[in-house]
Amino acid sequence: MALVKFKPTSPGRRFGNAANFSEITSDTPHKPLTKALRKKGGRNSHGHMTARRRGQGHRRRYRLVDFRRSRLNAPATVLSIEYDPNRTARIALVQYADGQKSYIVSPDGLKVGQNVASGPDSEVQSGNHLPLRKIPEGTPVHNIELRPGLGAKLVRAAGAVAQILSKEQDYAHVKLPSGEVRLIHLDAYATIGQCSNIDNENLMLGKAGRARWRGRRPASRGIAKNPVDHPMGGGEGKSKGGNHPQSPWGQKAKGLKTRKLRKFSNKFIVKDRRK
Repeated sequence: MALVKFKPTSPGRRFGNAANFSEITSDTPHKPLTKALRKKGGRNSHGHMTARRRGQGHRRRYRLVDFRRSRLNAPATVLSIEYDPNRTARIALVQYADGQKSYIVSPDGLKVGQNVASGPDSEVQSGNHLPLRKIPEGTPVHNIELRPGLGAKLVRAAGAVAQILSKEQDYAHVKLPSGEVRLIHLDAYATIGQCSNIDNENLMLGKAGRARWRGRRPASRGIAKNPVDHPMGGGEGKSKGGNHPQSPWGQKAKGLKTRKLRKFSNKFIVKDRRK
């Protein structure tokens, strides 16, 4: 994927850019593998706002992506590479020999007509889904299962890639994009290669309107509010707010550790991402 730079015909276009979608081969999703996605506007089932600054945005349909890829030793052919409005990476529509179709997260460089497979006997090539036990050390992977059989949970965003550092007993040392080194069971599956849409990190919206299309509403700074509305509000002229950076309800925003000290999965973290 490459980015297209806009001509500076307006302040909003001066610094903005957009993907050229050169890798996209179909602009129509496979309807049976989609479902309606209703707007929630940041509200929960009681109607209370639990996620601020969300609302409106372009209408979407959710793509049912197969994160488990449980059809083992059944090769599938890539029919198309498609855009998914619900994630930053591209998705690929694949078809198995019996005619069944499914969506998978597309690795970088996947082409139409290429064959991909899942299972312990699959080749170690981009797009194939194998258990960590069968993947050589040093191989770049994405779409990783946190627990065997539950489907991929880790490294699914655009351009994300992890690396298998070593294997010890029943676990592999996997370095995640955050820098964290984590123990993952060797029976957990992962996909070979790097996630597609690598240039997504260089995307510049350029104007507030493009954020609104994505369902992101404006955000007011705490120090710009009144004391009744925010702990950091008030003061004559510009001020630091008189408090450490925090949310309207007092939750510290910088440096506060929110992870439980005795969380069960702590023992699987070999190297913390903050160190």
